[in-house]
Amino acid sequence: MLSPTVFCPVRTQWTDTRTWLFVLLFAGGNLMLPQLTHYIPSGGKIFLPIYFFTLIGAYKFGPRVGLATAVLSPVLNAALFGMPPMAVLPIILVKSTLLAVIASYVASHKKLSLGHVLAVVLGYQVTGSAIEWILDGSFAAATGDFTIGIPGMLIQVFGGWALLKKLATYEH
Repeated sequence: MLSPTVFCPVRTQWTDTRTWLFVLLFAGGNLMLPQLTHYIPSGGKIFLPIYFFTLIGAYKFGPRVGLATAVLSPVLNAALFGMPPMAVLPIILVKSTLLAVIASYVASHKKLSLGHVLAVVLGYQVTGSAIEWILDGSFAAATGDFTIGIPGMLIQVFGGWALLKKLATYEH
């Protein structure tokens, strides 16, 4: 595996204008990407697009940007487009929030590698699936992302790593 890249996470405050600009940027990405994947039957379940920019925002710009993106993205998608359906919105919010917390924590170590991004994706998926299983009682539903959603997880790992590598030295 490639050696870790030195990574400069940017930490913002709730009162920073740029915090909210990044939230708008990443939540906007999380609004557009699902719309593109929904042209494919089961595209949302296959590609897991609602999580991609939450990963980027939280890893690079910290827990505030990550958490705001994690909450706003699924809520706005559900309100504007009816996707995700209200029945699955709570677990998507749980997984999105876990993603934001885990990604910002891993990034705080100021290293970036495929292994780091893989750990983030597996971390939020495994923990989120366990919570879904407890809440829903269905192991099959809880592990759905590990069957049909593997392409999406791979996109998050490899695409997320590539984009974060491009953003690695951005500090302003």
